[in-house]
Amino acid sequence: MDFSLSPEHQMVQKMVRDFAQKEIAPVIKEYDRKQEPIPFALKRMGELGILGICIPVKYGGQGMDYISLGLTCEELEAVDTSLRVVMSVHMGLCAMNLFQWGTEEQKQKFLVPLAKGEKIGCGAFTEPGAGSDVAAMTASAKRDGDHYILNGEKKWISLASLADLAMVTVKTNPSTGSGQRPAARKPSEGLSTFIIDLHSPGVKTGDIHGKLGVRAGSTGWISFTDVKVPVANRIGEEGEGFKITMAGFDHGRYTVAAGATGIVRACLEASVSYAKTRKTFGKPIAEHQLIQEKIAKMSQDHEIARLLYLQAGWLKNLGKRCTREISFAKKFATEASFSAATEAIQIHGAYGFSDEYDVERYLRNSKGAVIYEGSSEIQSLIQAGYALGERTDKPLRCELPAYDEEYWQS
Repeated sequence: MDFSLSPEHQMVQKMVRDFAQKEIAPVIKEYDRKQEPIPFALKRMGELGILGICIPVKYGGQGMDYISLGLTCEELEAVDTSLRVVMSVHMGLCAMNLFQWGTEEQKQKFLVPLAKGEKIGCGAFTEPGAGSDVAAMTASAKRDGDHYILNGEKKWISLASLADLAMVTVKTNPSTGSGQRPAARKPSEGLSTFIIDLHSPGVKTGDIHGKLGVRAGSTGWISFTDVKVPVANRIGEEGEGFKITMAGFDHGRYTVAAGATGIVRACLEASVSYAKTRKTFGKPIAEHQLIQEKIAKMSQDHEIARLLYLQAGWLKNLGKRCTREISFAKKFATEASFSAATEAIQIHGAYGFSDEYDVERYLRNSKGAVIYEGSSEIQSLIQAGYALGERTDKPLRCELPAYDEEYWQS
C-alpha cells in the first residue's frame, strides 16, 4: 500500500497550481464581481494540456492517469470553482464518456479535438423539470433514416454558451410506446445518448444570471428545435443512454469530490494565515482554543476528503467500478467544503462577510456542489443501497479502460 505521489503526479500538481495561482488568482475577484467567465481561461487550459490531462496521447491527451485528473481538480478549485467545473463537464461528462463508450471513429473525430483543447465539450442531461430523476427527462429524438430529429431543452448546463460539443441524453423510445415498436419496459431503458455539434441549425444556447456562486463560470441552457443528428453521432447503442449518463456522473462526481477538497484546503490555509495575524484580547486568535477547534476540523476534513478521492482515482486506474467510493468522496468532500467555508468566514469575522477576502467566495461556490452532479440526498440513497445489499455494480458493455502507462503514452 503506497500513499505517495509519483514524480509525474507532483509535476502535474505543480503545473496546475502555478497556472491557477499565477494567472487566475490575480483576476478572479474582478470576474466573479462582473459575473463573467475569465476570457483567457479555456484557451490557457488547452495550451497547458489540462483539458486532456488523463486522455491517451494517441487521442490528443497528455497520457496521465486518473489520479492526475483528481490532483488537477483540487488545485483548480483551490483558486476558484469555475475552473474545476470546466473539468467536470468538458472532461468528466463529455471527453471521458466518449473515451469509454465511443467508437474509434467517434474518438478520432470528437475526442482528439476535445483533448487538445481545440474544442470545448459539455454534458447536457438536466432539464427544467428533471434533475435527480434522470429518467423523467422529456427531450426526445426520433429516428428518420440516417438521422435523428431532436427536440427539447436542457437547463443548468455548465459551459452551455461556450461549448462546441455536447454529450446529450434524450428519450428515443418512450415507455408508452410509439405504435411502431415495443415500449421501453421502464423509462430508463428508453434513453439514448448523442454527441451534438452545438453550432448545428436548430440549436440555441443562453446563460443563466443571478447565481449564488460560481459567478465566474458559464451556466446556461440549450434548446433543440428539429435538430438533425447523424446516426453516426449516437454514443453507444439505442437504449443505453441511462447507463452512459450514469457512467458520466461517476466521472463528473470524481472531479467534484477532488475539487471540493481544494476548497477545504483553501479555507484552511486562509484561516491559518488570518488567525496568526489577527489579534484579540492581546494575542493572535490562533491561540484561542475555539479557533483551534475550527482549524483542526478543517485540517481533518481535508485529509479525509483527499484520501477518499485518491482512493477513487486509484480504483479507476485499476479499471474497477467505484460508484460507491466516488459517492463517499463526493458527499463527504462537498459537505466538508461548505462547512469549512462557513467556519472560515466565522474566523475572519466581519471581514469574512466581505468579498475583500476569498472565503466569502468559497462559501458561495461550495453550496452548489452539494446539489449538482447528484445531490447529497441522492448520494445517501446510493450508499444505503450498497450497504443494504440492494445495489450492485452490474457489468457494462463498455467499461472505463484501466490506466496502462505504455498505452496511454504511445
